[in-house]
Amino acid sequence: MSRTTLTAAFVNAMLRPSFKSRKRPLETWQRTVAAVEKSTGWSTAGDEEFAADLGFHLQCLAEERQLTPLGWQSAIEDAKKRLENRLRIRQRIIEHPEIADEKIVSPVFVVGLPRTATTLAHKILAGSDAHRGPLMWEMMHTDLPQHRAAAEKTIKTIESGTRMMVKFSPSWEVIHPMRVHSPEESMLLLPHGTYHLILRAGLPEYRRWLSGRDCTADYLYLKRALQVLQHGREPKRWMLKYPAHLNDLDVIRKVFPDATIVWTHRDPTTVMGSVCSLMETSWSLYQRRLDLDEIGQVALTLLVESIERGRQSRLRLPSESIVDVPYHRLNSDPANEVPKLYKAIGAEWTHKDAGNLENVLARPVRDRRHEYSLSRYGLSIQGVEDAFGDYTRLCGTLNSR
Repeated sequence: MSRTTLTAAFVNAMLRPSFKSRKRPLETWQRTVAAVEKSTGWSTAGDEEFAADLGFHLQCLAEERQLTPLGWQSAIEDAKKRLENRLRIRQRIIEHPEIADEKIVSPVFVVGLPRTATTLAHKILAGSDAHRGPLMWEMMHTDLPQHRAAAEKTIKTIESGTRMMVKFSPSWEVIHPMRVHSPEESMLLLPHGTYHLILRAGLPEYRRWLSGRDCTADYLYLKRALQVLQHGREPKRWMLKYPAHLNDLDVIRKVFPDATIVWTHRDPTTVMGSVCSLMETSWSLYQRRLDLDEIGQVALTLLVESIERGRQSRLRLPSESIVDVPYHRLNSDPANEVPKLYKAIGAEWTHKDAGNLENVLARPVRDRRHEYSLSRYGLSIQGVEDAFGDYTRLCGTLNSR
């Protein structure tokens, strides 16, 4: 399966002259911040740390020796859009201070290793009339309903960007189809996280910075975004999803004290090859030559750390705040398992939900060729089992119980 296309190669060639800005990453970012302030009319005063942290990520990325022009330029554009959205959210709250009084009641966070049906669980939960998942475009351009007309142009731009990503790498349509009007992962709002490593490069300095960082401010920002999206609309229970929320369960419960965690479980040896393949597809847009063994080690380390952090956090959290969802049971018997899931999170399972379940579960037939063997990435089944320890046995118990 092709990872990138001639279109990506052509764009890389076209962007090569601007690639020189990589040698001065902070200066390049400062110019970008100034351009954002000029184009929006909004000052970054008060958000200097947010902007500086985005710049730090770009500085770490610029040090990647195999970085491509497309990788560099797309990362700058991503940081720019994140800063614009931050300022937009702040501006709306300045204009409408009552937004800060919006109550985000009993949100649900779907977590788990990637490729463990987090997307399926999220889709099932967000499909109810009583629930709501933030849409892709809403997280990239967070605004109030009366500004929707002005956002239509942006929605079309975002759609164009997702189509271009598929043109660069058709594998994305197989691995993770992106639809601007569908609920998506919270990483589109959170400014930092291990998703930068999974999608771009190993970034050892950035990873060290992440490991010692208090991410409370990120989740307060997520809450403000939900308040903006809720204001002026019918309040519904928020359904959020991002596998790496697993790293931040303590912070989630601090910012959202009544949050429920839905944790999907699947034998990590069955998903690791797929995760590595996802990383290979994404890294191929950012790097000229890939080290597949590095992909394997980065993936294994990040996922093991995520499970360990999640398991440590759940020891400190109320047991009723976490709902375990076995992957195989959810997939094999949704008619019985989905009502149980609704009951476990304290939601009502209605006749309408039951009648709509087949439509909610409908998924296109996927090409599974991205699920390469572990050996491609220098890994083995035994090595993965050893790294995850007793978690592998726990998954087996949950799925067979």
